[in-house]
Amino acid sequence: MQSVFCIHNATVIAGYARMDRSAVLVEGDSIADVFSERRFAQKSFGPQVHLIDAGGAYLTPGFIDTHIHGIGGFGTEDMSAEAILAMSEILPAWGVSSFVPTLYPMPEEDMIRAIRAVVLAMGHETGAEIIGIHIEGPFISPAQLGVQRIEFVRPVDLELMQRLWDASEGHIVSMTVAPELKGMRELALFCNQLGIVLQAGHTDASYENMIEGMQAGIRHSTHMFNAMSRLHHRNPNAVGAVLIQSDLSCEIIADGLHVHPDLIRLLFRDKPEGNIVLVTDS
Repeated sequence: MQSVFCIHNATVIAGYARMDRSAVLVEGDSIADVFSERRFAQKSFGPQVHLIDAGGAYLTPGFIDTHIHGIGGFGTEDMSAEAILAMSEILPAWGVSSFVPTLYPMPEEDMIRAIRAVVLAMGHETGAEIIGIHIEGPFISPAQLGVQRIEFVRPVDLELMQRLWDASEGHIVSMTVAPELKGMRELALFCNQLGIVLQAGHTDASYENMIEGMQAGIRHSTHMFNAMSRLHHRNPNAVGAVLIQSDLSCEIIADGLHVHPDLIRLLFRDKPEGNIVLVTDS
């Protein structure tokens, strides 16, 4: 028998709407109804329905973290399925229902071990669901490393990309790259054919490099404002390209520390909300 429960007396966030003192009825894996607390009081529920009083707390859809390296002392650098599953167990406490484990540039054999660890964990989650793998590098700019280690940064290498893809068994969903690198058009063609989303990040690209990257198929960008060439009045560079090109979506770490709060407000004023993705990059 499927589980049925109703969370009531909640502040429900549904799309762009906020519904105060409302209830959500869940049947199995599906949301069956959303209604007001007044309607909840008028309803009659059978003994099979578990009632949960939210006490006025916010009730939102589960967060999807598309850029996360680790949490709670566990991470992809552990190169073990157990660490990935520990991440899965911890994340629901922070409202995250699914996530994309993200790898740093490492020696090739370690990257392959880390990728295989994620693949082994998939399907065995007891918490947040793993929905793919994000590779942050190694085809990034030495001039915009952030916390990446320069000895693991590589020029574009399609044979290496093929080996990473094979290790993932088709589960790499996104990859951070520097659009200005030689061979990027060929890499973009390779990844586009496999359905891998390329993200501009850790890049020292000029504005023209960014436009060329978009033409090759780059449609997203990694942690906006961080580890990318700065806006200049004579060259908009990577930051300017993300602001100017409305079709180029972006991540942002909106903790108020990685990016000034007023720049976050500027981004939301400038770009369509549907093209901004909040991430932790934790």
